Amino acid sequence: MTQDPGAGATVWLTGLPSAGKSTIAAAVAARLRAGGRRVAVLDGDEVRRTVSAGLGFGRADREENVRRVGGLAEAAARAGAVVLVPVIAPYAACRARVRRRHEAAGIPYMEIYVATPLEVCAQRDVKGLYARQAAGEISGLTGVDDPYEVPAAPDLRLDTSHESPAASASAVYRLLSARGLA
Repeated sequence: MTQDPGAGATVWLTGLPSAGKSTIAAAVAARLRAGGRRVAVLDGDEVRRTVSAGLGFGRADREENVRRVGGLAEAAARAGAVVLVPVIAPYAACRARVRRRHEAAGIPYMEIYVATPLEVCAQRDVKGLYARQAAGEISGLTGVDDPYEVPAAPDLRLDTSHESPAASASAVYRLLSARGLA
């Protein structure tokens, strides 16, 4: 199915911390902008500092964060932007609710699973979270001592331990192109 080239959409990149979600989103955003598309990136860290400031990392707060980000993505997509959402969103039910809201509003929604293995993410440890968790400084790290529910049927699965960020971004771009959204 092809979409109106000015139509908005949401592309949710989910995966463990340090999987490569933000890096891939930034590369896809740059490519889309170069092609003249309106793009918004709702990065999980930035949203946590702004819209979801004050929320913790317990289950209820994580669910609320995903609800808020999903609402922002829906609004921006409705306005015609391709919205890239590199946010962990560890619970399948929360991601499914966001998808259902988009579908009910007639907004294309794609879930991209950045399926990088825990060992690779811990080795990268971009923000030092895995080291801090191992040292006992933090708890509730997604995929280590807090759950991460793997998507059962993502629209695209990427493993950044076997492909470069550029190759992963190209795969996302091809998916958008195939759906008439690039």
